[in-house]
Amino acid sequence: MTQTLTRYEQYEADFQALGQDAEPKWLTELRNAAWERFSEAGFPTARRGNEKWKYTNVAAIANGTFSRSPGQPSPAISAKQVRASVPWRDEWTNLVFVNGQFAPHLSSPTPDGGLTAINLADAVRGSGKEAALARDHLARYASSDDDAFTALNTAFTQDGAFIYTQPDASPGSPVHVVHIIDAAEPVVSHPRTLAIAAANSSLNLVESCVSRSSGSHFTNTVTEIILQDGARIDHCRMVTEGQNPYHVGSTHVEMSRDSSFESKSFSRGSALNRQNLTVLLDGPGTYCDLKGLYLTNDGEHVDNYVNIDHAKPHTTSRLYYKGILDGRSRAVFGGTVLVREDAQKSDARQSDKNLVLSPEAEVDSKPALLIYADDVSCAHGATAGNIDKDTVHYMRSRGLDLDEASRLLIHGFAREIIDTATVEPVREFLDFTFMRALANSRLEAV
Repeated sequence: MTQTLTRYEQYEADFQALGQDAEPKWLTELRNAAWERFSEAGFPTARRGNEKWKYTNVAAIANGTFSRSPGQPSPAISAKQVRASVPWRDEWTNLVFVNGQFAPHLSSPTPDGGLTAINLADAVRGSGKEAALARDHLARYASSDDDAFTALNTAFTQDGAFIYTQPDASPGSPVHVVHIIDAAEPVVSHPRTLAIAAANSSLNLVESCVSRSSGSHFTNTVTEIILQDGARIDHCRMVTEGQNPYHVGSTHVEMSRDSSFESKSFSRGSALNRQNLTVLLDGPGTYCDLKGLYLTNDGEHVDNYVNIDHAKPHTTSRLYYKGILDGRSRAVFGGTVLVREDAQKSDARQSDKNLVLSPEAEVDSKPALLIYADDVSCAHGATAGNIDKDTVHYMRSRGLDLDEASRLLIHGFAREIIDTATVEPVREFLDFTFMRALANSRLEAV
């Protein structure tokens, strides 16, 4: 599909200003090809025939002027401020990036047997195993061919997180990748994460995206996760940047035989918050469990676009997302489960439930199953509405006023997803963050 080209002069100027002398030839070629693809396609602003972005208009991003933050991150941010913004433990392996740039003075990489967690720039410019892994895997799964945001991120890939677990390794603490925006002017950052779990290894991976700026900015992230035979990854991604930013996040997961991937996605509303999640079950015995919770208020917009590809037989997927909408906000959920012709004995379940607290809020939910095999077990469904009046009446008949009844019922709706976060500090942080955001939300009176 031909896209309408939009203004991106600032991106071109920033791209031409990138220093490429110190990077390997393969990375320069990769970035140049991605920039050429983005230049040809432009942002997906076409409204006709643009199914992937049917309910989310990216014109504000396309027409905005966001400049890349040059140089090293400012030392103005203290470690105390970082720890107050995200779930944090000193014993974790913490990699912090400010405005897209690695901040070693805020990070706390903790050596752990069998784990490598370093700055991506150091990995690609090295000469050891990390450089070879980066060359073999970077941008192999997140394709620039059909996604302008991924192409733009790849074109600007210079910094990010590189994570590798050796075969049979099981690090005792999570790896935490933190992306912080701290700028007075509209900036853009393109964080990149490459996580590789070797055969029979396991990893807890936490990603946090936060902002210390009240103004508008644009964060465009890409995360590639590779699970080799028998590997296990528990991935928790949190986006809590505030009401004014624009955020597009893309996560691509490649799974081999008998691997297991669990995902928890938590999103607070922004001016525009789009989360793409693509999972390829490319080996018998693979299992993925994807859960998500999103919250919108005022004029915020959240869009979750999830695709699960059952490419091999005897694969299992579970998808369960929940949304809470208030004010004049909007949420979008698009989920597609593809079962290929040879993927017999696939088992897929997909569900999206939305609690709509305001008559002015809007949700567009479109789960889909594409099944080309005849021996499968698949189901999907979606719901949207307020809590029924009988339930509210029951709570109030027990002596609770409407505010308290609302708080308990909304809390219970959200806690079903929050409680699936396996890392306790993350679970506590999410519970506090979401409940504070819902403090003024109320159900309808009865």
